[in-house]
Amino acid sequence: MDSIAGLLDSPRAHGALMIRALLEPPWSVRVVDRAPLSIVALASGTAWVTYDDAEPVRVGEGEIAIMRGPDPYVFSDHPATEPQAVIHAGGRCETPDGRSLADELDADVRTWTHGGGGSARMLIGSYENSGEIGARLLDALPRLVVVTKEMCDCPVLPVLEEEIGRNGPAQRVVLDRLLDLLVVAALRAWFARPEARAPGWYRAQGDPVVGRALKLLHNDPAHPWTVAELAVRAGVSRAALARRFAELVGEPPMTYLTGWRLALAADLLREPDATVGAVARRVGYGSPFALSTAFKRVHGVSPQEHRLAAAGA
Repeated sequence: MDSIAGLLDSPRAHGALMIRALLEPPWSVRVVDRAPLSIVALASGTAWVTYDDAEPVRVGEGEIAIMRGPDPYVFSDHPATEPQAVIHAGGRCETPDGRSLADELDADVRTWTHGGGGSARMLIGSYENSGEIGARLLDALPRLVVVTKEMCDCPVLPVLEEEIGRNGPAQRVVLDRLLDLLVVAALRAWFARPEARAPGWYRAQGDPVVGRALKLLHNDPAHPWTVAELAVRAGVSRAALARRFAELVGEPPMTYLTGWRLALAADLLREPDATVGAVARRVGYGSPFALSTAFKRVHGVSPQEHRLAAAGA
Protein backbone atom coordinates (compact mmCIF):
# COMPACT_ATOMS: atom_id res chain seq x y z
CA MET A 1 0.00 0.00 0.00
CA ASP A 2 1.48 3.39 -0.96
CA SER A 3 1.07 6.48 1.21
CA ILE A 4 -1.79 7.99 -0.77
CA ALA A 5 -3.63 4.66 -0.64
CA GLY A 6 -3.14 4.59 3.11
CA LEU A 7 -4.52 8.11 3.37
CA LEU A 8 -7.53 7.66 1.09
CA ASP A 9 -8.53 4.09 1.93
CA SER A 10 -10.85 5.14 4.75
CA PRO A 11 -13.90 6.90 3.20
CA ARG A 12 -16.59 4.24 3.57
CA ALA A 13 -20.05 5.77 3.61
CA HIS A 14 -22.85 3.91 5.34
CA GLY A 15 -26.26 5.40 4.65
CA ALA A 16 -24.73 8.80 3.94
CA LEU A 17 -26.94 11.80 3.28
CA MET A 18 -27.15 12.27 -0.50
CA ILE A 19 -29.30 14.87 -2.28
CA ARG A 20 -29.52 16.90 -5.47
CA ALA A 21 -30.33 20.58 -4.96
CA LEU A 22 -31.98 22.73 -7.66
CA LEU A 23 -31.81 26.34 -6.52
CA GLU A 24 -32.80 29.70 -7.99
CA PRO A 25 -31.28 32.89 -6.51
CA PRO A 26 -31.50 34.32 -4.02
CA TRP A 27 -30.71 31.28 -1.88
CA SER A 28 -28.62 30.69 1.22
CA VAL A 29 -28.28 27.75 3.59
CA ARG A 30 -26.50 27.68 6.93
CA VAL A 31 -25.04 24.25 7.74
CA VAL A 32 -24.65 23.36 11.44
CA ASP A 33 -24.79 19.56 11.17
CA ARG A 34 -21.22 19.08 12.51
CA ALA A 35 -20.70 16.33 9.89
CA PRO A 36 -17.04 15.22 9.79
CA LEU A 37 -16.92 15.53 6.00
CA SER A 38 -19.29 16.94 3.38
CA ILE A 39 -18.91 17.41 -0.36
CA VAL A 40 -20.76 19.63 -2.84
CA ALA A 41 -20.26 19.24 -6.59
CA LEU A 42 -21.57 22.16 -8.64
CA ALA A 43 -23.06 20.76 -11.86
CA SER A 44 -24.17 24.26 -12.93
CA GLY A 45 -24.10 27.79 -11.54
CA THR A 46 -21.84 29.22 -8.88
CA ALA A 47 -21.88 29.33 -5.08
CA TRP A 48 -20.01 30.80 -2.13
CA VAL A 49 -18.81 29.12 1.05
CA THR A 50 -18.55 31.44 4.05
CA TYR A 51 -17.26 30.52 7.49
CA ASP A 52 -17.98 32.77 10.45
CA ASP A 53 -14.32 33.76 10.83
CA ALA A 54 -13.09 33.81 7.21
CA GLU A 55 -13.58 35.52 3.87
CA PRO A 56 -16.07 33.94 1.41
CA VAL A 57 -14.68 31.43 -1.10
CA ARG A 58 -16.22 31.07 -4.57
CA VAL A 59 -17.05 27.66 -6.03
CA GLY A 60 -17.54 27.67 -9.80
CA GLU A 61 -19.43 25.46 -12.20
CA GLY A 62 -17.83 22.03 -12.46
CA GLU A 63 -15.91 22.49 -9.21
CA ILE A 64 -16.10 20.47 -6.01
CA ALA A 65 -16.08 21.84 -2.46
CA ILE A 66 -15.12 19.57 0.44
CA MET A 67 -15.88 20.78 3.96
CA ARG A 68 -14.32 19.20 7.04
CA GLY A 69 -16.40 19.55 10.19
CA PRO A 70 -17.41 20.53 12.70
CA ASP A 71 -17.35 24.32 12.05
CA PRO A 72 -20.65 25.78 10.76
CA TYR A 73 -20.68 27.56 7.41
CA VAL A 74 -23.05 29.20 4.92
CA PHE A 75 -23.49 27.96 1.35
CA SER A 76 -25.13 30.65 -0.80
CA ASP A 77 -25.58 32.25 -4.21
CA HIS A 78 -23.86 35.39 -2.89
CA PRO A 79 -22.06 36.22 0.37
CA ALA A 80 -24.59 38.96 1.13
CA THR A 81 -27.66 36.70 0.92
CA GLU A 82 -29.10 36.00 4.36
CA PRO A 83 -29.70 32.30 5.22
CA GLN A 84 -33.23 31.09 4.45
CA ALA A 85 -32.66 27.59 5.82
CA VAL A 86 -30.56 25.85 8.47
CA ILE A 87 -29.35 22.27 8.00
CA HIS A 88 -29.00 20.22 11.18
CA ALA A 89 -27.64 16.71 11.80
CA GLY A 90 -29.42 13.98 9.85
CA GLY A 91 -30.40 16.39 7.07
CA ARG A 92 -33.13 18.05 9.17
CA CYS A 93 -33.91 21.42 7.58
CA GLU A 94 -35.59 24.39 9.22
CA THR A 95 -36.05 28.11 8.69
CA PRO A 96 -33.83 30.30 10.88
CA ASP A 97 -36.78 30.70 13.29
CA GLY A 98 -37.25 26.91 13.63
CA ARG A 99 -40.07 26.06 11.17
CA SER A 100 -39.59 22.70 9.45
CA LEU A 101 -38.93 22.78 5.70
CA ALA A 102 -39.23 19.04 5.13
CA ASP A 103 -42.37 19.21 2.99
CA GLU A 104 -41.11 22.08 0.85
CA LEU A 105 -37.75 20.50 0.14
CA ASP A 106 -38.78 16.91 -0.62
CA ALA A 107 -40.12 17.71 -4.08
CA ASP A 108 -38.74 14.55 -5.67
CA VAL A 109 -36.57 11.55 -4.84
CA ARG A 110 -33.56 12.96 -2.94
CA THR A 111 -34.12 16.36 -4.57
CA TRP A 112 -34.43 19.75 -2.89
CA THR A 113 -35.79 22.72 -4.82
CA HIS A 114 -35.96 26.42 -4.10
CA GLY A 115 -37.31 29.32 -6.12
CA GLY A 116 -38.98 27.22 -8.80
CA GLY A 117 -35.86 26.81 -10.90
CA GLY A 118 -32.43 25.31 -10.98
CA SER A 119 -29.83 27.73 -12.32
CA ALA A 120 -27.65 26.34 -9.54
CA ARG A 121 -27.62 22.54 -9.66
CA MET A 122 -25.52 20.72 -7.12
CA LEU A 123 -24.91 17.24 -5.74
CA ILE A 124 -24.45 17.09 -1.99
CA GLY A 125 -23.10 14.24 0.08
CA SER A 126 -22.38 14.12 3.79
CA TYR A 127 -20.69 11.54 6.00
CA GLU A 128 -22.60 11.75 9.25
CA ASN A 129 -20.21 10.00 11.59
CA SER A 130 -16.45 10.17 11.92
CA GLY A 131 -16.13 6.37 11.91
CA GLU A 132 -16.70 6.48 8.15
CA ILE A 133 -13.65 8.72 7.63
CA GLY A 134 -10.22 7.83 8.94
CA ALA A 135 -8.80 10.18 11.57
CA ARG A 136 -5.56 10.55 9.59
CA LEU A 137 -7.49 11.80 6.56
CA LEU A 138 -9.50 14.30 8.60
CA ASP A 139 -6.34 15.53 10.34
CA ALA A 140 -4.68 16.02 6.94
CA LEU A 141 -7.42 18.28 5.56
CA PRO A 142 -8.06 21.98 5.97
CA ARG A 143 -11.69 22.76 6.72
CA LEU A 144 -12.34 23.77 3.09
CA VAL A 145 -10.92 22.29 -0.11
CA VAL A 146 -12.02 23.50 -3.55
CA VAL A 147 -11.13 21.17 -6.42
CA THR A 148 -11.32 22.78 -9.86
CA LYS A 149 -12.13 21.06 -13.17
CA GLU A 150 -8.48 21.46 -14.14
CA MET A 151 -7.48 19.44 -11.08
CA CYS A 152 -10.13 16.74 -11.48
CA ASP A 153 -12.65 16.26 -14.28
CA CYS A 154 -14.34 13.42 -12.42
CA PRO A 155 -16.28 10.86 -14.52
CA VAL A 156 -18.19 9.75 -11.40
CA LEU A 157 -20.27 12.96 -11.31
CA PRO A 158 -22.75 12.26 -14.13
CA VAL A 159 -23.26 8.71 -12.85
CA LEU A 160 -23.88 9.99 -9.33
CA GLU A 161 -26.37 12.60 -10.53
CA GLU A 162 -28.30 9.97 -12.44
CA GLU A 163 -28.32 7.53 -9.51
CA ILE A 164 -29.42 10.12 -6.91
CA GLY A 165 -32.85 10.32 -8.55
CA ARG A 166 -33.40 6.56 -8.63
CA ASN A 167 -35.00 4.22 -6.14
CA GLY A 168 -33.71 0.87 -7.44
CA PRO A 169 -32.66 -2.20 -5.46
CA ALA A 170 -29.74 -1.57 -3.09
CA GLN A 171 -29.81 2.09 -4.10
CA ARG A 172 -28.37 3.25 -0.79
CA VAL A 173 -25.34 0.99 -1.25
CA VAL A 174 -24.80 2.27 -4.81
CA LEU A 175 -24.92 5.89 -3.64
CA ASP A 176 -22.56 5.22 -0.73
CA ARG A 177 -19.95 3.70 -3.00
CA LEU A 178 -20.28 6.47 -5.60
CA LEU A 179 -19.85 9.07 -2.86
CA ASP A 180 -16.68 7.31 -1.69
CA LEU A 181 -15.33 7.29 -5.26
CA LEU A 182 -16.07 10.98 -5.72
CA VAL A 183 -14.35 11.93 -2.45
CA VAL A 184 -11.28 9.80 -3.19
CA ALA A 185 -10.97 11.14 -6.76
CA ALA A 186 -11.30 14.76 -5.64
CA LEU A 187 -8.88 14.46 -2.72
CA ARG A 188 -6.33 12.52 -4.73
CA ALA A 189 -6.30 15.39 -7.23
CA TRP A 190 -6.04 17.99 -4.46
CA PHE A 191 -3.22 16.26 -2.58
CA ALA A 192 -1.21 16.21 -5.81
CA ARG A 193 -1.21 20.02 -5.87
CA PRO A 194 1.80 21.90 -4.45
CA GLU A 195 -0.49 24.17 -2.41
CA ALA A 196 -2.05 21.21 -0.59
CA ARG A 197 -1.03 21.21 3.05
CA ALA A 198 -0.52 17.47 3.22
CA PRO A 199 0.87 15.95 6.42
CA GLY A 200 4.60 15.39 6.72
CA TRP A 201 4.35 11.63 6.32
CA TYR A 202 2.43 12.09 3.07
CA ARG A 203 4.97 14.52 1.61
CA ALA A 204 7.80 12.24 2.74
CA GLN A 205 6.67 9.44 0.45
CA GLY A 206 8.79 10.98 -2.32
CA ASP A 207 11.98 10.76 -0.28
CA PRO A 208 14.13 7.79 -1.39
CA VAL A 209 14.91 6.77 2.20
CA VAL A 210 11.87 7.73 4.27
CA GLY A 211 9.46 6.88 1.46
CA ARG A 212 10.86 3.35 1.39
CA ALA A 213 10.45 3.01 5.16
CA LEU A 214 6.88 4.33 5.03
CA LYS A 215 5.98 1.86 2.31
CA LEU A 216 7.33 -1.01 4.40
CA LEU A 217 5.30 0.08 7.43
CA HIS A 218 2.13 0.58 5.39
CA ASN A 219 2.44 -2.73 3.57
CA ASP A 220 3.04 -4.85 6.65
CA PRO A 221 2.03 -3.12 9.90
CA ALA A 222 1.85 -6.46 11.74
CA HIS A 223 5.57 -7.15 11.26
CA PRO A 224 7.67 -6.65 14.44
CA TRP A 225 9.55 -3.71 12.98
CA THR A 226 12.58 -2.09 14.59
CA VAL A 227 14.41 1.02 13.50
CA ALA A 228 17.45 -1.15 12.81
CA GLU A 229 15.58 -3.42 10.41
CA LEU A 230 13.90 -0.48 8.66
CA ALA A 231 17.29 1.13 8.21
CA VAL A 232 18.77 -2.01 6.65
CA ARG A 233 15.81 -2.31 4.27
CA ALA A 234 16.10 1.38 3.37
CA GLY A 235 19.85 1.12 2.81
CA VAL A 236 21.03 3.60 5.43
CA SER A 237 22.32 3.58 8.98
CA ARG A 238 19.98 3.41 11.94
CA ALA A 239 20.94 6.93 13.04
CA ALA A 240 20.49 8.33 9.53
CA LEU A 241 17.01 6.84 9.17
CA ALA A 242 15.89 7.98 12.61
CA ARG A 243 17.12 11.53 11.98
CA ARG A 244 15.69 11.85 8.47
CA PHE A 245 12.37 10.22 9.38
CA ALA A 246 11.86 12.62 12.29
CA GLU A 247 12.79 15.63 10.15
CA LEU A 248 10.37 14.80 7.32
CA VAL A 249 7.51 13.08 9.12
CA GLY A 250 7.66 14.97 12.39
CA GLU A 251 7.91 11.96 14.70
CA PRO A 252 10.16 8.89 15.17
CA PRO A 253 9.54 5.75 13.09
CA MET A 254 8.17 3.66 15.96
CA THR A 255 5.84 6.42 17.10
CA TYR A 256 4.52 6.70 13.56
CA LEU A 257 4.08 2.92 13.39
CA THR A 258 2.02 2.92 16.60
CA GLY A 259 -0.26 5.62 15.22
CA TRP A 260 -0.64 3.79 11.92
CA ARG A 261 -1.48 0.50 13.65
CA LEU A 262 -4.09 2.12 15.88
CA ALA A 263 -5.64 4.01 12.96
CA LEU A 264 -5.99 0.73 11.09
CA ALA A 265 -7.40 -0.94 14.21
CA ALA A 266 -10.04 1.79 14.54
CA ASP A 267 -11.17 1.12 10.96
CA LEU A 268 -11.08 -2.69 11.29
CA LEU A 269 -13.09 -2.63 14.51
CA ARG A 270 -16.05 -1.22 12.56
CA GLU A 271 -16.33 -4.47 10.60
CA PRO A 272 -19.24 -6.48 12.08
CA ASP A 273 -17.43 -9.82 12.36
CA ALA A 274 -14.05 -8.53 13.55
CA THR A 275 -12.96 -9.53 17.03
CA VAL A 276 -10.48 -7.55 19.11
CA GLY A 277 -8.11 -10.53 19.01
CA ALA A 278 -8.26 -10.79 15.22
CA VAL A 279 -7.72 -7.06 14.81
CA ALA A 280 -4.80 -7.16 17.25
CA ARG A 281 -3.06 -9.81 15.15
CA ARG A 282 -3.67 -7.91 11.90
CA VAL A 283 -2.09 -4.72 13.19
CA GLY A 284 0.84 -6.18 15.08
CA TYR A 285 -0.24 -6.55 18.71
CA GLY A 286 0.47 -9.83 20.47
CA SER A 287 -2.79 -10.00 22.39
CA PRO A 288 -6.20 -8.32 22.71
CA PHE A 289 -5.03 -6.88 26.03
CA ALA A 290 -2.00 -5.21 24.44
CA LEU A 291 -4.16 -3.66 21.72
CA SER A 292 -6.79 -2.54 24.23
CA THR A 293 -4.19 -0.85 26.42
CA ALA A 294 -2.61 1.04 23.52
CA PHE A 295 -5.97 1.87 21.95
CA LYS A 296 -7.41 3.33 25.15
CA ARG A 297 -4.26 5.35 25.80
CA VAL A 298 -4.53 7.04 22.38
CA HIS A 299 -8.30 7.14 21.75
CA GLY A 300 -9.55 7.44 25.31
CA VAL A 301 -11.94 4.48 24.95
CA SER A 302 -11.55 0.72 24.72
CA PRO A 303 -11.82 -1.08 21.36
CA GLN A 304 -15.25 -2.41 22.39
CA GLU A 305 -16.46 1.08 23.32
CA HIS A 306 -15.15 2.39 20.01
CA ARG A 307 -17.02 -0.34 18.14
CA LEU A 308 -20.29 0.40 19.96
CA ALA A 309 -19.97 4.13 19.35
CA ALA A 310 -19.33 3.61 15.63
CA ALA A 311 -22.30 1.22 15.34
CA GLY A 312 -24.65 3.60 17.11
CA ALA A 313 -23.58 6.77 15.29
